[in-house]
Amino acid sequence: MVTRRTLIAGGAAGVAVGALNVAGCGKKDEPVIHPEGVPLSQFDKKTTAEQALTGIDLAGKTFLITGGTSGLGLESARVLIARGANVLLTGRTLARAQEVGSTLGARATPLALELEQPETIVACAEEVTRLGMPLDGLICNAGIMVLGDLRQVNGIEQHFAVNHLGHFLLVNRLLPQVQAAPQGRVVVVASSAYKWAPPAGIEFDNLSGERDFTPNKAYGQSKLANTLFSWELARRQQGTTTTSNSVNPGAVDTDLWRHYPRWQQLLLAPVKGFLLKNSAEGASTQCYVAATPALAGTSGYYFENCNAIVPPPQVHDPALAQQLWSTSEELLRPYLA
Repeated sequence: MVTRRTLIAGGAAGVAVGALNVAGCGKKDEPVIHPEGVPLSQFDKKTTAEQALTGIDLAGKTFLITGGTSGLGLESARVLIARGANVLLTGRTLARAQEVGSTLGARATPLALELEQPETIVACAEEVTRLGMPLDGLICNAGIMVLGDLRQVNGIEQHFAVNHLGHFLLVNRLLPQVQAAPQGRVVVVASSAYKWAPPAGIEFDNLSGERDFTPNKAYGQSKLANTLFSWELARRQQGTTTTSNSVNPGAVDTDLWRHYPRWQQLLLAPVKGFLLKNSAEGASTQCYVAATPALAGTSGYYFENCNAIVPPPQVHDPALAQQLWSTSEELLRPYLA
């Protein structure tokens, strides 16, 4: 946590680092191990999304991006469209999606999607189905981070409900469209904040969040759920052309930080350019994993800085992933096709 000693000793930089650590995004330098069999790129943490897709022609391909009206989602949409793709751009309201979509040109199709409300997820999926186009990529980008107080959606803690359950429902409703593409991809935007999940990984007996709620633990649990979901989806799609991978964009300067206390935001402002990626850099990994031809057939991996890395075992715990899938199905049964 950020303490008085941190304020005195480290000033703004100390508080900024403390804020990153509370969010589960800061981490010490650790040896990076790349899994065998996955192509290595030449890219790194300073690579932009445009650079990651240099020379790639996406004409005729269609991608759906959740949370496409700002931050990493908007930058991903802009770059994919610049490479010739069609993008289905979701916003929390149709008006907002239309407003942003109008700035991106004719290949942006606005859609309403509120991940807190299963009914709007079903309606969005049905609209995509009516459009009749296969999805070459479904980028699960939208999310919320470190809300200060316990909030619930239909009795479920809000981070888990939005970041995991909302995307679980959307992906399952749209999986036939992804499978209809020559090589459809699901990309789940996760985070190194999975390290802040509780010791059990997922507290299935406390999904309401009412026991021992802390914002970073709740966010960490939802991000671990993202990686487990992506991995289990990849397992279930083995033997098909459909792939699923999760990505860690790193600590990025986006609207996700808006829930931090105002005093922390003010102290972070002078130094965040040194500590945080910008949106162009933060969007590089999800664009690379969603669209580079080099990763055709690559599935079940965790990426950061445009390369697959070997994460800790809990990220790919088979029993935990299968229990999460079964529990998610049970919670969303009325809405699953």
